[in-house]
Amino acid sequence: MKKTLWIIIWLFYQLSSGNDMTGRNKIASARIQSKTAIDVVFTGPAPAVSLSDVSISAGAGILEIGGNGSVLRLRTTPLDVRQNYRIHVKGAGDRDLLPDGILDEFMSDKPLGCAIENGNRSFRVFAPRAVQVKLELFGHFDDPFGEIREMKRDGDGVWELTLEGALSGKWYGYRISGPAGENEMFNPDLTITDPYSPAMVTRNHYLHQGRTQIQEGPAFDWEGDGGFCPDLEDLVIYEMHMRDMTANPNSGAEPMKRGTYLGLVESGKPGGIDYIASLGVNAVELLPVQEFGNIEIDYKNPMLKLVNDWNPYARNHWGYMTTGFFAPESYYASDGSVAPGGWSGSRGSGMYELKEVVKRLHRRGIAVIMDVVYNHVSNYDLNPFKFIDKKYYFRLDDNGQFLSASGCGNDFKTERPMARRLIVESLLHWMKEYHVDGFRFDLATMIDGKTLDVITQETRRMNPKVILIAEPWGGGRYGQEEFSARGWAAWNDWFRNGVKGQNPRDGLGFIFGRWQGGNSPESLRHFVTGTLKVSGGPFHRSAHSVNYLESHDDETLGDFIRIGTGEVKEGQVITDVDANAKLSPKQLAIHKLAALFLFTSRGPVMVHAGQEFGRSKVVASTDSPESRVGHLDRNSYNKDNETNWINYRHSEMNRELRDYYRGLIDIRKTHPAFRRSLPESVRFLQTHSPLSLAYLLKSEITGEPDFVVALNGNPDSTAAVRLPEGKWFSIVDGAHAGTGKIRQGLSGEIVIPACSGMALIRESH
Repeated sequence: MKKTLWIIIWLFYQLSSGNDMTGRNKIASARIQSKTAIDVVFTGPAPAVSLSDVSISAGAGILEIGGNGSVLRLRTTPLDVRQNYRIHVKGAGDRDLLPDGILDEFMSDKPLGCAIENGNRSFRVFAPRAVQVKLELFGHFDDPFGEIREMKRDGDGVWELTLEGALSGKWYGYRISGPAGENEMFNPDLTITDPYSPAMVTRNHYLHQGRTQIQEGPAFDWEGDGGFCPDLEDLVIYEMHMRDMTANPNSGAEPMKRGTYLGLVESGKPGGIDYIASLGVNAVELLPVQEFGNIEIDYKNPMLKLVNDWNPYARNHWGYMTTGFFAPESYYASDGSVAPGGWSGSRGSGMYELKEVVKRLHRRGIAVIMDVVYNHVSNYDLNPFKFIDKKYYFRLDDNGQFLSASGCGNDFKTERPMARRLIVESLLHWMKEYHVDGFRFDLATMIDGKTLDVITQETRRMNPKVILIAEPWGGGRYGQEEFSARGWAAWNDWFRNGVKGQNPRDGLGFIFGRWQGGNSPESLRHFVTGTLKVSGGPFHRSAHSVNYLESHDDETLGDFIRIGTGEVKEGQVITDVDANAKLSPKQLAIHKLAALFLFTSRGPVMVHAGQEFGRSKVVASTDSPESRVGHLDRNSYNKDNETNWINYRHSEMNRELRDYYRGLIDIRKTHPAFRRSLPESVRFLQTHSPLSLAYLLKSEITGEPDFVVALNGNPDSTAAVRLPEGKWFSIVDGAHAGTGKIRQGLSGEIVIPACSGMALIRESH
């Protein structure tokens, strides 16, 4: 009885003193919003407290308390961003103060990185919370230690140093000290690269130790190149990986150039630039070529704090882990290397060789679009932003831990003023120095709206025709409309899912004779005209709808069809890679139908490398640490081997499909009606058959004829279409595609075979 009484008294005391035992009145977050303002958010209604109930460490004073609901707003004596503070609220506990809005007050327009000014070298790095920054200057890239020089901080958070003398060919990095704390990453013992590095040398280790090269070499000879930007609606984009295009010996590239920038532009070879140009595409989209963390944590190494149990290759091959926003990936250069413990990029060759790639592609009438990643940065290495200031450059939770809505371990805080400046200056750098024609933005919905607007304004100021394409999802957000409203293009996954399907197991689409994923005859009609907002889609113009059926993510279209037809079973071990690569008659027919739908719909077209021959990704046996050897691979981001390398023997093996793609590209280039017709130019025709679609494209373009396109997704039955008045000739059927006549004098009713399509032109009167 006495024990129970004491418990009741204790509970009464706790409640009367403001300690809510249910935990509804604790501090949820505490953030410094300006030099004299702190927001304290509670898990329940903010308690009524006086000045004497709240205290802040390090001698900071509280002048006034206000607020509303669950938020207390404190007015304080001036706070210093280079000092960590902790707040105590009586009855609600203690919390570290996270600098937030106060950091937005720091902004500078001084040149950052290493610049020549008045004949001297000026070094500048933005680090407003640092208490000390030192420049470490190396005579040679692999010197263990360099010469240390102190830098000075200005009032805007920029640390700077000017050096006289000849420094070209040397290397440098920064050592940064900052306030101590549990969630800080400042480490003066580490030398980190300059985030504005135009060229980097990096160590082949998951820490990706790097140094910035001071370059002053001869100017690159562009030989009059001024870029090449087709209109959005005219784009036929080839999404490709720099190394994969020539790493396979059957590409014909010289052994020392396989998988490199220079290997891509060798002429007279089965693979590389000649192959790309032969398809007729007018743009390439390069998977990331900004310096990235290509080596990940050792696989299942128990000696490491974080054990990698997800990536047996310990590699990041695709490049979506950016380390340097201004530097080309040295892995693809002639001085590149992946030798364990070695150095890659020791001569800075990538700066010249990537420019050579752009120049050579432009000569062939091919624009260059870079796939860029600004929503997160490399996760496991010595990424400079984490050690310059984690709290400035990253989105953090209330405990100061990295948020990872990107799914990649961290989210870059694009809304910070100097982060926004860096993103924009990076894009302008690639446009000015490398003549890049446009960009595809990875997980673009994670970039804040103001930054998107500044990107649009500044890139168009430099090139009014710059190509801007969004991957319109990421971080729990989705939507193409916000990008189309800005005049950007965006990937159209509505088209992808409706025509192909959402997955090859239980989400098959039109080309398989299915209606899964909300697909319907009405949605198919909308795909034809550009998935426009006026008809329930997201795009303001058809030129903004990047139609595609395959990208680097998920199964290739070839493997999607192999699984979807049931000709390759889920989990099947493939022992004969060549036999698997050879398309069956059923697979070939579905591929052709898909391609015809893709190339005759309004909107830019994107194909992924190898799609044109039904590329298959089979986990390769060569040096494979996986137990999945022989399985189809839907996420091959970590494999630098035959799983990913383009196999030109397979292209030749399936040349009927490859030639079909070439023919469709030729049709699209020859006849602007397929790119530029308005929605009202399309009149849909009766087919009297489910899962079939036919339309008359009545061209308003001078000199263009009228067209009929018929698509039959029925796998087992034909579809009948009555042609409009006149005589017609076919340019596409189930066997051939091109600008030449296949069958002439067609009129009345035509029959479209199962899983097939046709395109016809009205004969001139």
